[in-house]
Amino acid sequence: MSMAEKKGSRKLVWLIAALLVMTTSLAAANVYLLMDKNGGDKLASKVAQTARSPIYVKVAPFTVNLRDDLCGRHLLYAGISLQVGDSTTEDFLNDFMPQVRSRLLLLTSGQKAEEMMTPEGKEALIEKILALFEEELVSGQPSLRVDDVLFTEFIVQ
Repeated sequence: MSMAEKKGSRKLVWLIAALLVMTTSLAAANVYLLMDKNGGDKLASKVAQTARSPIYVKVAPFTVNLRDDLCGRHLLYAGISLQVGDSTTEDFLNDFMPQVRSRLLLLTSGQKAEEMMTPEGKEALIEKILALFEEELVSGQPSLRVDDVLFTEFIVQ
């Protein structure tokens, strides 16, 4: 072999080695980025699922006398679930459920039966219940996030 051929073959070996190192590095970087992307997607998915999961506080069903009207006396039997925005509100409402129930009983006992039988009357009652939680149940309570009121049972008799 001549000197020129030896120099050419050495350059070719170095060129192949450099290409091999670059290809391996690119493949490793690609695998790392794909694994990180999938891991990040899984984490984002878990966070989104957690954020979307609603928190409900169940108020045991209650029966209350409604205001008298021309037809006589009526009863309301209602079960309510409160959709809350955070676990602090959930814990607080569960701890102070007797106060919550008392306020609900006082509020509903002042309603008229004919109003409670219409969808509009039920919507108005929901708004009044939501307004209850804007007032303090006890002094020094945390800010409550009650997002919705859901009737699970509702009978006017």
